[in-house]
Amino acid sequence: MKVCVLHQDGQPLMPTTPRKARRLLEAGQARIVARTPFTIQLLYPSRCSTQPITLGVDAGYATVGFSAVTDKEELVGGELKLLVGMSARLAERAMYRGGRRCRTRHRKPRFDNRRRAEGWLVPSIQHKLDSHLRLIDRLCAVLPVTRIVIEVASFDIQRLKNPDIEGEMYQQGELAGFWNLREYTRSVHRDGHTCQNRQCPNRAKEKVLQVHHLGYWRGDGSDRPANLITLCTRCHTSENHQPGGFLWGWQPNLKSFRPETFMSMVRWRLVEAVGAEATYGYLTKSRRIELGLPKSHTHDAFVIAGGRTQGRATPLLLEQVRRNRRALQIWYDAKYIDIRTGEVVKAQVLNNGRRTRNRNLGGENLRRYRGPKVAKGRVSIRRRRYPYQPGDLVRYEGQVYRVQSMGGYGRNLKLAGRPKEVKAPLVSPVRWRKGICQQVP
Repeated sequence: MKVCVLHQDGQPLMPTTPRKARRLLEAGQARIVARTPFTIQLLYPSRCSTQPITLGVDAGYATVGFSAVTDKEELVGGELKLLVGMSARLAERAMYRGGRRCRTRHRKPRFDNRRRAEGWLVPSIQHKLDSHLRLIDRLCAVLPVTRIVIEVASFDIQRLKNPDIEGEMYQQGELAGFWNLREYTRSVHRDGHTCQNRQCPNRAKEKVLQVHHLGYWRGDGSDRPANLITLCTRCHTSENHQPGGFLWGWQPNLKSFRPETFMSMVRWRLVEAVGAEATYGYLTKSRRIELGLPKSHTHDAFVIAGGRTQGRATPLLLEQVRRNRRALQIWYDAKYIDIRTGEVVKAQVLNNGRRTRNRNLGGENLRRYRGPKVAKGRVSIRRRRYPYQPGDLVRYEGQVYRVQSMGGYGRNLKLAGRPKEVKAPLVSPVRWRKGICQQVP
């Protein structure tokens, strides 16, 4: 992987090789300014000559792929795993906030003051959109990107509704429309890449899937999305197409376009926010298959950026880490041994079955299955904030280590690769493991 380089005034330059970057650091002509991706800044004046760089982004709900490509090679490529559990944390925050407001006496009513600005998004979706923008801004800050291409959806909804749409994006050959419609029908948005026959007899681990026309028995062979469904080769046979077969007259309920339209709306905002070009997943998939590349977010981003035969870079695997845990009090439930299975479970699992004071609404009393108590329930209250967290990079005796854990109420550190703990005042921070960080193996 190339090392990103910044000019003396902070302007991004063309990346260099790790060998040359090491020589500049040893000679004192550069300094380290970032580690994900690894970036140095020159300490002497130089020319600002650059080359065209295309940044491809495979936007996603859980994982984002990225790749920066020139005409000769791939400079940076990899994927980012977004933070999970955001909706649950927002719901928990709303619960505590609502309870606190209800307990506040003589509080003035403020429900009429709530206003939603134009373009408002659900906070969890807004967080994912902001994470995409944060990743793109970080890459553009260290690379002289001249063009950004983002995959906005797996298929083109407008073309599904109106096949007569024209434009350069649709002039990709005779199979372009086939890939668009095929990808929508088999995608996770519609059929989930699984056979839609509930009594499917196929027990193979990797089923061969095909697209079936539902209205063939009444002479409807059109390629409308409502007339297509995904079946495996064991179900999509000539015998099942005959009168008496389960495909004759079969008309299951299909999903609508609402989820796809919603996700496309969010991704179009991403395109407008960075001034990027848009592409679709069915085009990416067809080109990736032509190149013989396996399915991954990194390979998809490489194809989106216009990659063909360029040299590939080592994938940079990133993840998004919470910056702060705001809960000051945590309840740890007691644990018992379930005498039915012998497993250790929480006390909440083996409850008395009563949901309310009314015994008629209660369920089975599971407390009789509690065996020996393994751990007592306790309340943990955070009274101090430790200076370091697991995963942080620190410098000790001239070397960089990764923090594994802390002991002695934050006074000692357990460093990876060292058998004994070290005193916290003897180390200096290098990088905090917060926000977008490199995945720990």
